[in-house]
Amino acid sequence: MCIDASDLRKNYGLVTALDGLSVKVPCGAAMALIGPNGAGKTTTLRILAGLLRPDSGSVIINGFNMYEEPMKAKAVLGYLPEDASPFLTLTVRENMEYIGALRRMDRAILMDKVNYLLDELELREYENSQVARLSRGNRQKVAIALAVLHDPKVLLMDEPLNYLDIPTQERVIKMLNAMHSRGTTILVSTHIMSIAQRLADQVLIINKGHAIWSGSMTDLAGLSKNDERIEEVVARLMSDE
Repeated sequence: MCIDASDLRKNYGLVTALDGLSVKVPCGAAMALIGPNGAGKTTTLRILAGLLRPDSGSVIINGFNMYEEPMKAKAVLGYLPEDASPFLTLTVRENMEYIGALRRMDRAILMDKVNYLLDELELREYENSQVARLSRGNRQKVAIALAVLHDPKVLLMDEPLNYLDIPTQERVIKMLNAMHSRGTTILVSTHIMSIAQRLADQVLIINKGHAIWSGSMTDLAGLSKNDERIEEVVARLMSDE
């Protein structure tokens, strides 16, 4: 498993966000973490990224224990938060070059990747603009670029298509599917079923901090008709389309 999290529990005061949740994603798989708003998706991804420590449970990323070898675990990760905020006073290009330097990327490889992402995400005309001056959609594109810049082995994305127009959503979906086909392990959180279906071949459905089903997208279509818990959650997701 490239993502192997077991029995995650997290409380915020009297509110239970996660209650014994386990997340298992095989290397090279693309899994959607789906559930209604408030299900615990963002808390899960923040724990997997090493930004939030659970009250109990374990997290192994690509064979590295997040709490015993955090630098090694985080080195293979790319992470897009739900409300990502690149460095606002830096330009688009400066953001990418700075993050690439922090990742200790080879300079020539970094420049090639920066130029690729500027074109792929249609940011070329903004490369010398401060991020603070960009629209929310273009800021999201910069954040996506920073998450994938170093070709991570494991990519965590929280609602990656937020703020993007339809043509840009299509470009991002195509880029992520290409990364998956090259072997990147992807876990993407969404509350919109159609996005999950296009980005992933496996699914983990959670609700109120519990896992209620996991399996393939194909199997989900049949099971949702026979399990009232799953049918209810899927119906709520479909209503958000």
